Amino acid sequence: MDLSSLYIKEARAISKAKGSLLIAESIPGVKFNEIVDVQLSNGEVKSGQAIDISDEATVVQVFGGVSEVDLIGGKVRCKGETLKLPVSIDIFGRIFSGMGEPIDGGPPVIPEAYLDINGEPVNPAARQPPAEFIETGFSAIDGLNALVRGQKLPIFSGSGLPHNRIVAQIIRQAAVKGQEEKFALVFGAIGVSYDDASFFMKNLERTGALERTVAFINTASDPVIERISTPRLALTAADYLAWKQNMHVLVILTDMTNYCEALRELSSMREEIPSRRGYPGYMYTDLATMYERAGRIFGMEGSVTIMPILTMPDDDITHPIPDLTGYITEGQIVLSRALERKGIYPPIDVFLSLSRMMKEGIGPGKTREDHNNVFMQSYAAYAEGCYLREISTIVGAEALSEGDKVYLTNADEFEKKFIAQGEFEKRKVEDTLDIGWKLFSALPKESLKLIKEEFVEKYLTPFEK
Repeated sequence: MDLSSLYIKEARAISKAKGSLLIAESIPGVKFNEIVDVQLSNGEVKSGQAIDISDEATVVQVFGGVSEVDLIGGKVRCKGETLKLPVSIDIFGRIFSGMGEPIDGGPPVIPEAYLDINGEPVNPAARQPPAEFIETGFSAIDGLNALVRGQKLPIFSGSGLPHNRIVAQIIRQAAVKGQEEKFALVFGAIGVSYDDASFFMKNLERTGALERTVAFINTASDPVIERISTPRLALTAADYLAWKQNMHVLVILTDMTNYCEALRELSSMREEIPSRRGYPGYMYTDLATMYERAGRIFGMEGSVTIMPILTMPDDDITHPIPDLTGYITEGQIVLSRALERKGIYPPIDVFLSLSRMMKEGIGPGKTREDHNNVFMQSYAAYAEGCYLREISTIVGAEALSEGDKVYLTNADEFEKKFIAQGEFEKRKVEDTLDIGWKLFSALPKESLKLIKEEFVEKYLTPFEK
């Protein structure tokens, strides 16, 4: 086979260079996101991607960047295909770069297929609503913001908060309730420090989870363009394991803020008109094309569950990144700096956190019959206690009535006994609900208005004795 036939025969000269962006003459037939070879004047050949095409010019993003470009001697050749990930069952236990190249010292993957990293849209009519409860072992998640299989539930964190430890614990503990089935894990690190990448990999090795994990690592020192491809590579691996190998896959992506910053940087280099805070106007659509790859499909045994992590700049939940993410995903787990200062782990803010799929995943046959009632009453009692805590800072705790002091104490106990738990403590959902009932036993019985009387008689009585 003549390899030259893989290329469009006419090589186009480079007319302008800007950072890692090259602007070449218009290439007939080139497609958006198509992979190209950039031949430098010194004979070096680098891969790139066509990120903008028009009748006047073709803009190419070079993977790895270029330090020097001879505009006269450089040329661009098209390959006629998009970036693809070679996949087979042998990707388990392997670590890849943000371009899909092995970086663990192992041999190249012998592919069963090559999959386009941009994926294929799922027919909405074929989507099966998520409804299977995932037990994470965290009371603040399982009891109040339940995760179900096929859901996309991000973690909104802040700089210095223990989101990495929380995610590592979820990776160790997460299982489908009743089946105790472990997930296949796909981990995508986007623009993270070496320390963060090392933390996750050592954790996976120590717990034995690396054998069922596929990891894609893009560090802060790697090229910006790789931050765009890293999450798509991770999701493509998840697609293969879920839809071709019938596995239940949990995808962890950290940190999506770095992805959005890379998107903004590339948009600025392309001189596009900025939107909110300088981010491109298409950022919502761009994020949606990735997050919507989560779900279940009728007739398919596998599933893809996504938990992206993003650090909110200045802890601002109204920032465009968490704001747009919240519109796309089915809720969020928000970490609280105030709880973290109190020494509470995990510092999950139950008021700002939300799981829109929770009611589909709890109840008889899934968790326990009283789950929804305990969920509502816990929120009501904690909210009352937090309100009285604010009042007491103004008038003093001595000015509160004895009934008010009960709720004030209950709020403190809720944080210490329900939200807080050990880093290696895995609670069953029944244990979580029992902690809730134990806290209710300290409240006036007549105040439990959000719980059915039959549940009060059945579950509260043992804790009253």
